[in-house]
Amino acid sequence: MRYRRRVASSNTATETVDRTGDIWRVKVLTALRQSSAFLVVGAVGFLVDAGTYNALVFMGDPGVLNRAPLVAKIISILVATVVTYFGNKWWTFAHKQGSSARREYLLYTVFNVVAIGLQLACLGFSRYVLHLSSPLADNISGTVIGQIVAVVFRYWAYDRFVFAESRTGPNTSTA
Repeated sequence: MRYRRRVASSNTATETVDRTGDIWRVKVLTALRQSSAFLVVGAVGFLVDAGTYNALVFMGDPGVLNRAPLVAKIISILVATVVTYFGNKWWTFAHKQGSSARREYLLYTVFNVVAIGLQLACLGFSRYVLHLSSPLADNISGTVIGQIVAVVFRYWAYDRFVFAESRTGPNTSTA
């Protein structure tokens, strides 16, 4: 955008000021803030997921769900999902609001089911295709690799669909 600068007198300066750089700087800083908040919330979710999974599968040697690692993973992901929902709702995407709470919850649930499937696919591939069942293998495949794939998917889906509308209203500026 170009603006005319006013000078002290009632005359208008002929020099134009280019504000395009300012707009891009604001957009980049906003994206960095939002993605940083999402990563912090995700890190907390990661710790909840990993802690819950390991407690269910390995605590007590063997754990309560040692023979059912996929069930344990579903439980750990669900617990972490509740924690991350509130973190994302109240911090990461606090500046956005969906059209209705029902729509928001429904979309959040749908995208989390898809993300759970991505994480389970990573763990299942390691356990049942590669026949790796150690704590290290489970944590690398289901928690680290599965979590990375799911986090990228979730960020895209939450930003694009779940928390999609700005509280300040639709963008009225023209490009």
